[in-house]
Amino acid sequence: MGRRASPAEWNMIVEHLSLKDFRNYAEAELELRPGPNVLVGRNGQGKTNLAEAIAYLATLGSHRVSADAPLVLEGKDAAFIRARLAHGERRVTLELQVNKQGSNKARIGGSPVRTNELPRYAQVVLFAPEDLQIVRGDPSSRRRFADQLLVQRTPRMSAVLGDYDRTLRQRTALLKSARARGMKNAQLPTLDVWDDKLVALGSEIIDARARLAQDLASPVAEAYAAIAGEDHRPQLEWALSVRGGDPESSEVAQGGAATRSGATAELFRSALQERRAAELERGLTLVGPHRDDLLLRVRGLPVKGYASHGESWSVALALRLASAELLRAESPGGDPVLILDDVFAELDADRRARLAGVVAGYEQVLVTAAVAGDVPEALRANAVRIEAGRVLGTLSDHPLERPEAMSPAAPAPAGDDARSADGDA
Repeated sequence: MGRRASPAEWNMIVEHLSLKDFRNYAEAELELRPGPNVLVGRNGQGKTNLAEAIAYLATLGSHRVSADAPLVLEGKDAAFIRARLAHGERRVTLELQVNKQGSNKARIGGSPVRTNELPRYAQVVLFAPEDLQIVRGDPSSRRRFADQLLVQRTPRMSAVLGDYDRTLRQRTALLKSARARGMKNAQLPTLDVWDDKLVALGSEIIDARARLAQDLASPVAEAYAAIAGEDHRPQLEWALSVRGGDPESSEVAQGGAATRSGATAELFRSALQERRAAELERGLTLVGPHRDDLLLRVRGLPVKGYASHGESWSVALALRLASAELLRAESPGGDPVLILDDVFAELDADRRARLAGVVAGYEQVLVTAAVAGDVPEALRANAVRIEAGRVLGTLSDHPLERPEAMSPAAPAPAGDDARSADGDA
């Protein structure tokens, strides 16, 4: 953990971020430097929104909401994210128009591109308190974690996942219509056509997820030991609906995707046939990667329901740090940008120090914090004050708010929740 890229690698650095009508920012300009960068501001001022915008370019999604509409400033139709990246001596500008309705638009170096081209240039790994839901939440949280990493690892998977979701919706709509009209299997020849599409796309997703779990196994174990200071033997394994169980219904079937060429597709098609009657009865697609779950264990026990609070945090951190290690090992661009969003306030002193030691070796780290003193001193360089959707400048420009003068007990503005529901954290 914490390897620095060699001089031969051209590490990616975010040099400048511009926002327009994004979350609570009518306009924002933020300069960033190599090494640690800290955004300090009370809850609800907008520091997380800056981190969210950078991460969106890499994952094509928010870590807080599943839809794009909340990202757009109230009363506006679109938000705009513009980032200048340095890849060694080369500079490239990424631009994204996030539309409240309809498809988003993207540009690279001023030229229009498909949005799924952006992750080829932007490598970012973000950890936030919401990530505790990866280990404690429902299966959709773990699927989302895996799929966002798949997109970063192989950008074309964005199109595969999107096509699968559209096929799934259309197939499920057919099942619901058939259920409402009392139609039987023999009366639905078009269902076989949708099965073919679902199997082709879904099998690719299942196999890609299985490879991802295998590749994460060692980095997760190393990261967990580095954060927790103990080896609790963390494990990852997919529970697959194509193997006969339904993780969404607590019928857990374990085992990764089959390795023989075409075997996953055969399993998928067979499972669809076996569940056809139940699908028609319920009007739902009951088999596929949309119903799978990533099982996480420590000490041989499921993290969900058995792990302590500290163990759960360590697993969540380990998943993100392992993701960063995987991306840095595979990318010619070296280190991804690491973003730690309001994380240190959630950790005890020992885990804070351990985490700071692990991430200090990355080429660029962005930390957000309500109180600068929560951030270990080794990461406290280049601290910038954020207030009411404005980037005010470095803390040295505001002597009353320098880290040593800030009190953890300082009250937040009236009505300001810890992580406000509208996302302006």
